[in-house]
Amino acid sequence: MALRISARRQLATVMAGSGLCCRSCSISFSKRTFTSTTALKSQKRQLPNPDPSSDSSSAALVAEHAPYMVATYARPPPVFVKGSGSWIWDVEDRKYLDFTAGIAVNALGHCDPDVANIVADQSKTLVHASNLYYNPWTGALSKLLVDKTLEAGCMADAASVFVCNSGSEANEAAIKFARKAGKVVDPSGAKTGVVSFDGAFHGRTMGALSATHNPKYQEPFAPMVPGFVQAGFDDVSGIEAAVTPSTCAVIVEPIQGEGGVRVASDEFLVALARRCREVGAVLIHDEIQCGLGRSGSLWAHGHLPVEAHPDIVTSAKALGNGFPVGAVLVSRAVADKIKVGDHGTTFGGNPVACRVAHHMVSRLADPELQKDVLRKSDLFRARFAALKDRYPDAVTEVRGRGLLLGLQMTQDPTPIVKAARERGLLIITAGTNTLRFVPSLNVTDDEINLGLDILEDAIASTRS
Repeated sequence: MALRISARRQLATVMAGSGLCCRSCSISFSKRTFTSTTALKSQKRQLPNPDPSSDSSSAALVAEHAPYMVATYARPPPVFVKGSGSWIWDVEDRKYLDFTAGIAVNALGHCDPDVANIVADQSKTLVHASNLYYNPWTGALSKLLVDKTLEAGCMADAASVFVCNSGSEANEAAIKFARKAGKVVDPSGAKTGVVSFDGAFHGRTMGALSATHNPKYQEPFAPMVPGFVQAGFDDVSGIEAAVTPSTCAVIVEPIQGEGGVRVASDEFLVALARRCREVGAVLIHDEIQCGLGRSGSLWAHGHLPVEAHPDIVTSAKALGNGFPVGAVLVSRAVADKIKVGDHGTTFGGNPVACRVAHHMVSRLADPELQKDVLRKSDLFRARFAALKDRYPDAVTEVRGRGLLLGLQMTQDPTPIVKAARERGLLIITAGTNTLRFVPSLNVTDDEINLGLDILEDAIASTRS
């Protein structure tokens, strides 16, 4: 009991003084931003950084809280309470360099001062009025998304936006919109098929899950929604057989994140779009993880010819920099088929989320930021290539684009993830034996080099 009381007091003290996600964020952490060379070297000297022990404050908090939480995640021991930029601290004030960015969410880092100020200001003005009424920010966000998409040369027919709360919700809406479009095109009801691809991850709600052909995710909740078909990712030869006149939608990630950081070839995406036009299917690009600057362009499909652009783009993650918000960017041809009452959401489009997202889009659409993402990607890739040369029996391939990158390993990389964490670096896995790197887009060169020094040390430690 004494340990639990101590843990509560420590957590209360840390949270009270953290200034997390409020106006004081930039002030509280201004002296603790670990970007100077001296500070980075100091961080390196403090390694290793073992996970909290069973008698720690972290363990006490977990023991107290875990029984009340549905056990849908297997979490490691640290309990995180504050963050700034690319850094995050646990309840015992141990600091970690975060190359996960909340799973590609915190594009501008933890507790970005501008985002924190927007949340604080808007929450004192208007938080929620429901979709029964207009508010200034839902429309402003929708217009900005369309305008910036067209300015960037992406989704040439972008026309309107449906705002929701998450990536899964965005994909659910996209699938519903495509099904509705199919029924308008073919009132007989025969055009309802949805094609997705092996290795895909589109979410855990039933429609999105039905498009995620992974037994680990699907089998406990079978049967899936009827009409979903799996095709081979990046397999041009299989497109014609999979996408037929009965197909209403094709949903694809231009870069698969959860599936192992696999990049679809231009040839595949162009052929897929061509086949969708031939049979009148709606082409959905799930850019929830790879979009909004992470690939080095506003949208990952932006470099494709106009005829290969999607009819729908789904977005979330970076859109809110940690605040729950999603969006479905829809072409005029699809939007014209959606009527009042076809879809809805209670919280989607609330002013706080939309004002945050408006700010995020305005910053992530900056071409200079996107160029810097590509430059930093080159820095990662150069270090990864050196790792591959040093450990050819462990590292087989470097994957990805921009700051959505993967190292394909010969064995399960989970021990490397743990070793890195215990040395102060957070990384995650994806697919089969893939290490995934999705840092904040404003991560510094010094932080990249420090993190990759730690990674190399972690890999070496698992081989000894």
